[in-house]
Order: sequence, then structure tokens, then C-alpha cells
Amino acid sequence: AKPTTTPSPIAVPVCTSGMVRSAYAGRRVLAPTSLEPPVTEGPRWFRTRIRRFGPLAGLLVPAVVGAIAWAALRISDAGWSGAVGLVAGVCAAPALLAVGAPFGDNDLYPIAVGASAVMWLLVGWLATRRATRNPMATWRDYWRHFAWLCGGIWLGACAALGVSALVVADPLL
Repeated sequence: AKPTTTPSPIAVPVCTSGMVRSAYAGRRVLAPTSLEPPVTEGPRWFRTRIRRFGPLAGLLVPAVVGAIAWAALRISDAGWSGAVGLVAGVCAAPALLAVGAPFGDNDLYPIAVGASAVMWLLVGWLATRRATRNPMATWRDYWRHFAWLCGGIWLGACAALGVSALVVADPLL
């Protein structure tokens, strides 16, 4: 009886045509090589950029809203500035509600802002993953997914703020 041997895989050379030469029976197998960088402004390039910078881009909107809250509280003493500062601050950093803002200990606010920044990074990462499921993903897809996630967080934060205002306002009257 003749012993049967199976061909052992050997180093697979890469052809210049972008195809990988198979070690088995001289076959050529279509396999994309990742040795070349993606074409500038091509689909892979956009997906890579969205995945790389998407989580950081998720910090932009809350940072702008937080700057508006900070400016409203620092610049003006009018009645509207307190309401704008509180609502915008809670929208920018929803973890402020967890530490008892606006009545809680001010020493815990930086921790809440840091926790909210981590949450916004995760929201940006999730929006990135959802947007880049499409092979032809663009920043518009990213911002659409981010807006839906952001809107849900803001709706929940404002609802919690409204409920806490009703609970706190009742004993004060």
C-alpha cells in the first residue's frame, strides 16, 4: 500500500496582481492583500477614518453644549442663565444627575464630567460601529447614528431632570 501524504502549507508568496498564489496544485485564489494603503477618499479610507476618529468626534457635541452651559452660568446672572446652564450641563454630562447636581457636593462634579466623557466616547464608538457596517460609510452616516443615540440620552437626562424638579419643587411649595 502506498502511503498517502497531504501537502503541507508553505509560505504563500504574494503576486503583484493582488492575488495570492496557493500552495496547493498551483491554484490562484482571490484574496485581497492589505499591504497597500487604501485609496485616498475611497470606501476603505472613509471607513478607516470614521473608525479611527469617530469616538473622539463623539466628544465634540457634548463639549460644545458643555461650553454653552458654562458660559451661561458664568457670564450672566439672569434667571434664564440658570435654567439654560442646568439643562445644557446635564445634557453635556448626564452623570451629573448621578452625583446630585445641582444640589449635590461640588467636589464630585469633576468625577461626573469624567464619567460622562467616557460615556460619550463609548457612544461615539457605538455610532462608529453602526455607521461602518455599511461598506460605503460616510461621516453623514456616523452623525445620523450619533444623533439618534445622543437624542435618546438627552431625552432621558431631561426627563430625569424634570422628574427631580417635580419631586424637589413639591416640598418647597
